Amino acid sequence: MSQEAEALAAFGYELGLLKRIRRSGWWHAGVRDPESVAEHTMRAAQLAALIAAEEGADPARAAFLALWHDSQETRTGDLPHTATAYLNKPEPRQITADQTARLPGRSRELIRGAVDEYESRQTPEALCAKDADKLEMLLQAVEYRDIGVNRVDGWIDSARKDLRTETGRRIAEAAVISSPLSWRDR
Repeated sequence: MSQEAEALAAFGYELGLLKRIRRSGWWHAGVRDPESVAEHTMRAAQLAALIAAEEGADPARAAFLALWHDSQETRTGDLPHTATAYLNKPEPRQITADQTARLPGRSRELIRGAVDEYESRQTPEALCAKDADKLEMLLQAVEYRDIGVNRVDGWIDSARKDLRTETGRRIAEAAVISSPLSWRDR
């Protein structure tokens, strides 16, 4: 077996942790079984593509950036914002560098480049991906509110405040007044 294939397989196993790591901030709101980081990431990537399409950016690139935006949480877990008063915020680029150190060069640079672009927020695609991250959190908060979790307004307000694209802001406005089941009426 080649060392490159072994490194890619090992990284694949590491990424599998994202399916088991829960978005921990939701526990503060009383959600007993919050979504996983992987579940959050999937919808964020899908939303990034949609936002990018509406904003005239590259949907595939925006989705790709969103796909990698929380991959570092295999090493840190999902840290709620309340932890920032006690911990230094881990540097995503450094974690990604450590995660990808053994990968073949093309794969290593592909992932590091995506994380750097996302974290730099200098491209339209990175802005769309970041908005998708926030918008996904907002949608999740509205869904939890709809099933009886009452303490989600802080997540909704935080997400709305941080949106940068016009499309993201419009979607958020609609989402906070729409039922999570409104798609069934279409």
